Amino acid sequence: MQKRNKGSESIKVVFRVRPLNSREKQDDRKIATIAYEEKGIIELRNPSTDGGYDTSKTFAFDAVFSENSNQRHIYDVCAAPVVQSVLEGYNGTIFAYGQTGAGKTHTMEGVNEPSELRGIIPNTFEHIFDHIAVNSAH
Repeated sequence: MQKRNKGSESIKVVFRVRPLNSREKQDDRKIATIAYEEKGIIELRNPSTDGGYDTSKTFAFDAVFSENSNQRHIYDVCAAPVVQSVLEGYNGTIFAYGQTGAGKTHTMEGVNEPSELRGIIPNTFEHIFDHIAVNSAH
């Protein structure tokens, strides 16, 4: 086993803005949470009654993902390092938290087809079984 980087052993907090669902699109809803992925910042905007924004607040996270982020990218950034650590013998946990409708199931499970829409759980299984296949061949 290789020596672990101390930074990789800490708790990481990640924020994902989920895509609007079909009903929200039909109702012409707007996303009030803006993700600045390159900065790790989320901006929450408070829509006023006239459709404008009267106030906003920003929050920093270890990583943020916009509603346009794909499932595989989120897995590669957030979950793959944890899964790899588990395969090296370390403990790891991926915990999804948020209010009802925030997108936890979408992020963790996704849908089976097409494969780009698979969430963290199915991508984790693929990662583990690929690791087993490669290592059992040696």
